[in-house]
Amino acid sequence: MGKKLIIVESPAKARTIKNFLGKDYEVVASKGHIRDLPKTSFGIKIEEDQFIPQYRVTKDHQSVAKELKEKAKKADMVYIATDEDREGEAIGFHIAHVIGKKPEELPRIVFHEITKTAIKNALENPRTLDINRVNAQQARRLLDRIVGYKLSPLLNKKIQKGLSAGRVQSAALKLVVDREREIKEFKPQEYWTIEGIFKKVVGNLIKYHGKKLEKFDIKTKDDAQKIVDELKPLEYTVTKIEKKITTSKSPAPFMTSTLQQTASSELGFSPRKTMQIAQKLYEGVKTPVGETGIITYMRTDSLNIAEEAQKAAIEFIKQNVGEEYAEAKTYKSKNQNAQEAHEAIRPVDVRLTPDDLKNYLTKDELKLYTLIYNRFLASQMKDAKFETQNIYLANDKGEFKISGKKLIFDGFYKVYGKPSADTLLPEFSEGERLKPEDIKATQHFTKPPERYTEASLIKKLEALGIGRPSTYAPTITLLQNRNYVEVKDKKLHPTEIAFTVIETLEKHFPDIVDANFTANMEEMLDNIAGGKKDWQEMLREFYNPFMELIKKGEKEIPSQKIAKPTGELCPQCGAPLVIRKGRFGEFIACSAYPKCKYTRPIEEEEEKKVDVKCDKCGAPMVVKRGKRGEFLACSNYPECKNTKPLNPPEVLEDVKCPECGGDIVKRNSRRGEFYGCSNYPECNFISKYRPVNKKCPECGYLMAKRTYRGKEVYECIKCKHREDAES
Repeated sequence: MGKKLIIVESPAKARTIKNFLGKDYEVVASKGHIRDLPKTSFGIKIEEDQFIPQYRVTKDHQSVAKELKEKAKKADMVYIATDEDREGEAIGFHIAHVIGKKPEELPRIVFHEITKTAIKNALENPRTLDINRVNAQQARRLLDRIVGYKLSPLLNKKIQKGLSAGRVQSAALKLVVDREREIKEFKPQEYWTIEGIFKKVVGNLIKYHGKKLEKFDIKTKDDAQKIVDELKPLEYTVTKIEKKITTSKSPAPFMTSTLQQTASSELGFSPRKTMQIAQKLYEGVKTPVGETGIITYMRTDSLNIAEEAQKAAIEFIKQNVGEEYAEAKTYKSKNQNAQEAHEAIRPVDVRLTPDDLKNYLTKDELKLYTLIYNRFLASQMKDAKFETQNIYLANDKGEFKISGKKLIFDGFYKVYGKPSADTLLPEFSEGERLKPEDIKATQHFTKPPERYTEASLIKKLEALGIGRPSTYAPTITLLQNRNYVEVKDKKLHPTEIAFTVIETLEKHFPDIVDANFTANMEEMLDNIAGGKKDWQEMLREFYNPFMELIKKGEKEIPSQKIAKPTGELCPQCGAPLVIRKGRFGEFIACSAYPKCKYTRPIEEEEEKKVDVKCDKCGAPMVVKRGKRGEFLACSNYPECKNTKPLNPPEVLEDVKCPECGGDIVKRNSRRGEFYGCSNYPECNFISKYRPVNKKCPECGYLMAKRTYRGKEVYECIKCKHREDAES
């Protein structure tokens, strides 16, 4: 009697499942996609308006295919147990063809977690392959092949070699380029705020001469000083004291996008790293109870929680945290196309705590498991409650508002981090009259929008409906591998070539970079998966208009290859240097790009002199350009090697070094901006965040202002005590 054969994707998954089953079962891995479109040709045959994919067993899967065929022939029953998403459904479809079986006849088993109970339950309740979901994945694959195979060569021909274009990647790249354009065009706007200090706490001026103050009402230093001079000597009455209870809602469990975002912001993991680690935790790791999967499936856009898992979480919270903290909650994904049959990402067994696994998991695996574990527990806990206080002090000239809050019930914070520190207020009573200890004005400038991080780009892609859980991490990785974006200080910076590509696509292929168009395509793919649309019809609707644009582009897109040689050789690789065109004009680049990325600006023949004397030898200083931009250098080089910054560092007003009393200046390094003492190296004071003129209530040291978990807070530079920044 032959064995029953179970085919999965990964060897790790195969090992874990094998541990749960007896000798009657054999578990083997296909090692991912066993068939795909050929790499060296278009791979799609178009006949009578039908798109026929020319699938081939990939070279690196020839031996795997042979093994699967042999084992399938000997088996009494073959189960397809690939992941429960479109990709997994399609892999199962291809496996069936390779082993010579009809896809509709093979039993298909699915599970959200790889545990003994889940596997046995799946074997007792098999289904058949969902051909609609297979077709949705085929449509996506063929769409991406059509765009990539027809558009990428055009970009290579018209712009430069090594370029690629794709549906999701081009729409994502346009977001990054558009943000950079906003930053470049941004003009800062000055405004001032007025603060009054009463009983050693700070209040904000909210009304002046009966008029509510808007953000830009106080425009200049003179305007601000006039208000300070008028209000400072006056007496104020406490006109109103507000007290109310507010709540901070417990967070939903993770789905793919939120896990990637949170792991990026809290653990510093790239989306790709997050998914690689999550895959291991899902497929199986060593634990105190043997090798098993410890989280549910990690590619999901659902927030559903299995009833059994919810009951287990509530019971665990009651026993280990406190009965008053537990509250069963359900969550609904904002994505209307979310596959609600799936589950959110959660621990398989809440009794298996991070502490139980600290000697079994790697450092990074434990970090991610702890994040998932605590988030799931927090999702089944009560909201936190705060008592907030607003104190209003006024006269006929102005009104100040002082705000504070106090945590009265920590709720989900008990397991999911600490809330911002309380901002407790001294006693005030209505009708009380008092003079301010000080009134001061603070200058501000509006800031340009932030560049995307990997996490914030994923959030934007999700909000716009571009891509799906399985595509976020590969898309961002592809943009970096294609040299379209560079990661500097965790921010995504588009390269010169990214602007050229996007400008070309915007003009000649606007749909490819249009977020709405790409999102509509995703919706059509969802409709195919749901059996509401024919996949061949979708391909026809896209293909014919797209090919007309390709033909038009061949004629109308001007060549942007500037092959004007400079007569110089690249100092890094020895290839000829040429002049290229970028968004800031012409620049010199290596002709061997993208293998060599050497670039430099086209400089004037004569050095640019400035009215600055060298403080070492007295010769005039000249402007030079280095890796970090322009700087001043002595014209008497190499006899004198003195250099200094072209623009002196910004000195912070009203804040002095807590160590020596010197000025605090803003500086730059390879790792980004930081703040240090002007008396360096005699004084080594340093802060990652911008210091403010505020003492820590815990240790008396200087505090800095920063963003923490999406909120503006003051944080002590020494002891890390935090409290909410005043609004």
